[in-house]
Amino acid sequence: MRAKLEEEPASQTLTGNVNGADMLMVALKKEKVDILFGYPGGAVLPIYDALYKAPIKHVLARHEQGAIHAAEGYARVSGKPGVVIATSGPGATNLVTGIADAMMDSLPLVIFTGQVASGVIGTDAFQEADVVGITMPITKHNYQVRDINDLPRIVKEAFHIASTGRPGPVLVDIPKDLTLQQAYPSLEAEMDLPGYQPNLHPNPLQLKKLVEAIKLSKKPVILAGAGVLHGKASEELKKFAEGYDLPVVHTLLGLGGFPADHPLFLGMAGMHGCYSSNMALHECDLLLNIGARFDDRLTGNLATFAPRAKVAHIDIDPAEIGKNVETHIPIVADSKLALTKLLEYETEKADLEGWHKHLQSYKQEYPYWYNQSADVLSPQRLIEQVYEMTNGDAVVTTDVGQHQMWAAQYYSFKSPNNWVTSGGLGTMGFGFPAAIGAQLANPSSTVVAFVGDGGFQMTLQELVLLKELNLPVKVVLLNNGTLGMVRQWQETFFEERYSQSVFSLQPDFVKLAESYGIQGYQVKTQEEVDKVLKEALTSDEPVLIDCLVNPKENVYPMVAPGKGLHEMLGVKP
Repeated sequence: MRAKLEEEPASQTLTGNVNGADMLMVALKKEKVDILFGYPGGAVLPIYDALYKAPIKHVLARHEQGAIHAAEGYARVSGKPGVVIATSGPGATNLVTGIADAMMDSLPLVIFTGQVASGVIGTDAFQEADVVGITMPITKHNYQVRDINDLPRIVKEAFHIASTGRPGPVLVDIPKDLTLQQAYPSLEAEMDLPGYQPNLHPNPLQLKKLVEAIKLSKKPVILAGAGVLHGKASEELKKFAEGYDLPVVHTLLGLGGFPADHPLFLGMAGMHGCYSSNMALHECDLLLNIGARFDDRLTGNLATFAPRAKVAHIDIDPAEIGKNVETHIPIVADSKLALTKLLEYETEKADLEGWHKHLQSYKQEYPYWYNQSADVLSPQRLIEQVYEMTNGDAVVTTDVGQHQMWAAQYYSFKSPNNWVTSGGLGTMGFGFPAAIGAQLANPSSTVVAFVGDGGFQMTLQELVLLKELNLPVKVVLLNNGTLGMVRQWQETFFEERYSQSVFSLQPDFVKLAESYGIQGYQVKTQEEVDKVLKEALTSDEPVLIDCLVNPKENVYPMVAPGKGLHEMLGVKP
């Protein structure tokens, strides 16, 4: 007897003996999964057969990498785990880049991979790969199901682990024979995770030390990372910064966690951060890090990073505290809970007028800058225009490279969860499929994918989904005919030896878009940009705009490898 798949999660039950694939579908509905990203294959055919009867939407990507990046975009915007299904062997290994990307950027994913039948595991059977071994270093946790009766518990644990504590990807590998095996399961199985107890609540004594340090500080600064966004703590951060009159600096992944138009906001820090933010980190006497990893692209040379600062660090992951930078006030906690507790303390604003004036003078004297020419399009100005025309309210996704940094610099994010980019792993090919997931997560928003011509060609096959799913994503292709950031480094550090960084042949991107049934434009002049952007951004259809930008434009400022944040190149008053 087949189990009935109920549509309402609250009433889902399985009666009689059922197979593992049906069991999985019901378990997913119990986790309120409403969309899956995937690609079928032999080892997951029973799962796809069960999916045929299940009330769960499935997005058929045209490559597994497209599927997992779309799931990342969905997770980043919705805050819910993105769910991915792939077959064994190459299907699973094609997910590896996306899994590593999600791990580095703390994105909640639950990945289900098919596996060869239990009896032939370890025999190099057709399309066998040790996906558990391969992904062990790049998942928060992974499983291989050995007993079908364990599947409901494992699914429940996988979603719990992926979305609590520091979010991350969890993989569940399911041998094909188990998806066909009949069982009498209990879907009310309890989780069994005695070793997984994330610490959410801050230590009161450490909070008191932090408040006292703020009161004594003359040059404090907040460094806000993605942990603010993951903890849904943007409003608490704003109240806290205003309460103590503290300037705020963002990491690349933290953008949007504090309003960019707020007078206390200095800008993004790091390798391509603004002068005022980097100098604030260099000169401060108290550095309060909330949810950032102190990675090398932020800190530059660790020997010269924040040399005079007492460092406080609030992070849900204890492994990050003290890992790269000595921490004097460690606080292991959820960012929202920590800030909520800090707001309970009586606020005593210190006299920081001189510090603010000093930082504002940096901001005014050394802003971001670029050259405009009548002959070539400025990529920076292009992004500024998109910001102006969308009023800063679009969901922006990017690939990796120069255009990513320009988007971070020139699209000012006023609210959380509107910025979707690959930070830690720096994954080319991420931006466009991530935009698909972002649009599915937030159908009413304008979603703009800024992509480069290099990264876009890695996952452009997903264009078909825009037409197939009626997704009005706006693809803004900053086409400089090169691997822009590679070319910039070759210009700066390798005496202009442009080894394999310039494309000698490019596709006609407009015809490519049209072949998928999508409106395409090519713009070469500012006049064309003004007209096309206005038309494209107000359209309710998907659009691709091929923007032929200045191929020699570089991203500034820049902190060279081995240099400190105070040693920026390309700073120009």
